[in-house]
Amino acid sequence: MNYQVYTPTQELQPFIKCFWTLDDEGNDEPVRQRVVPDGCMELIFHYGDQYKQYFEDASFLIQPKCFVYGQITNYLEIEPTGVTGIVAARFNPEGLSPFILMPVSELENKAVELKDIFGENGIQLEKEVLFAKDNAERIKLIESFLLGLLSDPKIVQTITKTCVEAILKSQGQLSVIDLADKMNVNRRNLERKFTSAIGMSPKQLSRVVRLQAAIKMMEENSFSNLTSLAYENGYYDQAHFIKDFKEFTGISPRQFFTGNMKLAALFATSE
Repeated sequence: MNYQVYTPTQELQPFIKCFWTLDDEGNDEPVRQRVVPDGCMELIFHYGDQYKQYFEDASFLIQPKCFVYGQITNYLEIEPTGVTGIVAARFNPEGLSPFILMPVSELENKAVELKDIFGENGIQLEKEVLFAKDNAERIKLIESFLLGLLSDPKIVQTITKTCVEAILKSQGQLSVIDLADKMNVNRRNLERKFTSAIGMSPKQLSRVVRLQAAIKMMEENSFSNLTSLAYENGYYDQAHFIKDFKEFTGISPRQFFTGNMKLAALFATSE
């Protein structure tokens, strides 16, 4: 499995956290992978074979070739159907909204085809990216498309962006009340603006950011026990940490890195 991360062009850095690519030849027995929430929405292109997405009732669907995936509020199980070839843009939590006309809340837990978001321009982008010669060219095409959609580089509401930065800086340990006080805004107005731009509330994003900080510590093995891990990441106690962890991932912290968690680990530790 070859996973690479690329820095976006400077003009897109306020909106895009990174570009990433994933290549894998696959095998005779495809392995189901679990992806957990990270507060970021993504623009994904499968130039390889498509992926299956499973649901709790054991049913599944085949994901589109190219799509935008909205906020994930629970874990997601996917499985390759053959050779993996993916290039994607991972947006900052507030980064997608300037590029689309629909409310980002309508994308929650969904893979929405490009044509349904960008119309004919999305169909053309899909063709160009899928037939590009390599990932460097694919990323250039995506960047050019997104830059063409930006009419004003300051389009993201300053208050929303500042709130996201405060949540990330605190690693999800800043309460909504403290956040509203810090921004000097009404809590309800803050939550309304935030949810409209990001697709989840400040509290939801804080919980996801805090979870990702804990996962990174687990991946780096930089903790002595689960109790210390819980306290360091702002949980009330170990039981609170385990409850939150299971809610987002469907499994316990101890099980997390013992199974097929490659994708979750990659995404949690990416810059």
